[in-house]
Amino acid sequence: MGIGLLGNKIGMTQIFDELGNIIPVTILKVGPCVVTQIKTQAKDGYDSIQIGYGNVSSKSLTQPELGHLQKSNIQPLKYLKEFRINDAEKFEIGQVLNVNSFSPGQLVNVRGKNIGKGFSGLQKRYNFSRGPMTHGSKNHREPGSIGMGTTPGRVLPGKRMAGQIGNKITTITKLKVIQVNLEENILVIKGSVPGKPGNLLSIVPFE
Repeated sequence: MGIGLLGNKIGMTQIFDELGNIIPVTILKVGPCVVTQIKTQAKDGYDSIQIGYGNVSSKSLTQPELGHLQKSNIQPLKYLKEFRINDAEKFEIGQVLNVNSFSPGQLVNVRGKNIGKGFSGLQKRYNFSRGPMTHGSKNHREPGSIGMGTTPGRVLPGKRMAGQIGNKITTITKLKVIQVNLEENILVIKGSVPGKPGNLLSIVPFE
């Protein structure tokens, strides 16, 4: 697995390529991220690096979080995330990672929390068909039968019912990088990514 970066969604727009085709794109503000911890096979049983993103005041962090970062002389960071890698020796604590690790045309996976839509019924959540609207039917958007009778005498696990929709971690795979702006740490990606503008995302090279 390649090293990923953390960033925020700015929003969507569209750009034109050299042939005049419209490309729907999402603008991401990615990094800079700081390497905060390096784990090795010998010491921890696996190879990975932990990166931090988003400078904050020290008052925003708990004492254990502050101590973890102060041990490596790193400024307070809001988000920490670990990525499994095979070549941990290439990195050092305090190293700054930018969007220059991505290149136009590269494929990436974008992972983040999607938009929450609240407590939702079966028609919206699972595309159930509704009941008849006329002829005295009182069942318009009800769930209908939820199981058999005396046998088994219970609702089977996994039954699809009304409930919370959205607000879950989602991964969109194989999104194409269109542009990389090193001065502004901006990544322009074809297609849509999870969540609203401002949403925290992790961007990992597709392998």
